[in-house]
Amino acid sequence: MGETLIAGVLAGYGIAMPVGAITVLIITLSAQTSLRVGLAGAMGTATADGLYALVAALSGVALANILKPVAEPMRWTAAVVLLAIAAKGISGAIRRSRDSGNAQTVKVKKPGRAYLQLLGLTILNPLTIIYFSALVLGLRNDAWTSWDSVVFVAAAFAASASWQAVLAIGGALVSRVLTSEKGRLWTALIGNGVILFLAARLFLA
Repeated sequence: MGETLIAGVLAGYGIAMPVGAITVLIITLSAQTSLRVGLAGAMGTATADGLYALVAALSGVALANILKPVAEPMRWTAAVVLLAIAAKGISGAIRRSRDSGNAQTVKVKKPGRAYLQLLGLTILNPLTIIYFSALVLGLRNDAWTSWDSVVFVAAAFAASASWQAVLAIGGALVSRVLTSEKGRLWTALIGNGVILFLAARLFLA
């Protein structure tokens, strides 16, 4: 069980830590709204990672093989959604900077909406299920049990959740440092600008 636990933790951090559009989105979301909303979005991403780990542990490579033919459309869909989010974020930040009451209009997103948004976006990454399936395939042997699957999935989810929470907290700290209107504006422009760039890379990948 110890080996499975360690493998699950490493798998969770391995899928969560590489910097991508979701990483920047969580940080920007937390910086532009609140830590509560940022954490909700972070848990949405961790839930998606946990669900994919669960499916991989239960089905092995079966679902990964099913998703391969639709991986390209899923990637394009994710890119379009990210472009829309970034464009909306930039336009909203500029609009608020022109509004004298922008301090009252920044924190508009609800935690539940942030959770579902990040959950959906992360699920649109088919590489996650392929990643977990490959790891599970390497771990599986005659001694693999249902308990091993539970341990692997729980460890992967906990690792992903802890890293996503760190990102959300980091975004909230940035928000505390950049308390001025210009600081919030540049945080939004830079964060959403990076999301635009990473979304464009999905189109070119």
